[in-house]
Amino acid sequence: MREEAVRQIVLDTETTGLEPAQGHRIIEIGCVELIDRRLTGNNFHVYLQPDREIDQAAIEVHGITNEFLADKPRFQDVAEAMVDYLRGAEVIIHNAPFDVGFIDAELARLPDTSRMASFCEITDTLVMARQMRPGQRNSLDALCSRYDIENAHRTKHGALLDAEILADVYLAMTGGQKALSLDAAEDDANDGEETGIRRLRADREALPVVRASADERAEHEARLDSIAKACGGTPLWRESTV
Repeated sequence: MREEAVRQIVLDTETTGLEPAQGHRIIEIGCVELIDRRLTGNNFHVYLQPDREIDQAAIEVHGITNEFLADKPRFQDVAEAMVDYLRGAEVIIHNAPFDVGFIDAELARLPDTSRMASFCEITDTLVMARQMRPGQRNSLDALCSRYDIENAHRTKHGALLDAEILADVYLAMTGGQKALSLDAAEDDANDGEETGIRRLRADREALPVVRASADERAEHEARLDSIAKACGGTPLWRESTV
């Protein structure tokens, strides 16, 4: 029996300013869908009329103006569709408290004051990146550089564009392979030519096993100790060997 498909949504927002507590509003929501780690093209993208002026500093970041948003819907017009789209999914966000804080503030203005966490699971890639590489820069641009993801076209922030880039970053952070098909019939038909899979002969010689030296094992343990101290917990490598 095939296991149930895993549905993930990568989400980003653009806003009129930095603090929802100061009355700042969402002006763009961009989401891309992953099913079993594959981009489906089933995106959710809206621009929103915020009913307030956009801070000049914010315009310099994303380039969205009040004039552009004058004829766009308001959050209450798209809230139901957005919640239905996100419901039951794992929602992946970079620096999740910022976007979740704004979405929760928008939801609080509606009769149904539910919060994001009540209808979806939230994963913060900034927290993941800090745990994986403590002490390093973990902005979206820095992660693109680290994982060789093209982002030269990102001259301005944009919710949908940043969600698309973050999807590539997330897949690279968690093992890559966003489009590889492992369907047996397809692999047989292509014989590995299109998929890049090279089949090994059953009668091949055994692969050599090179074991770590005592010095290398000691250095590895020292590195795990430094990671544990930096993140305040047990590194995943040690958890997997317990």
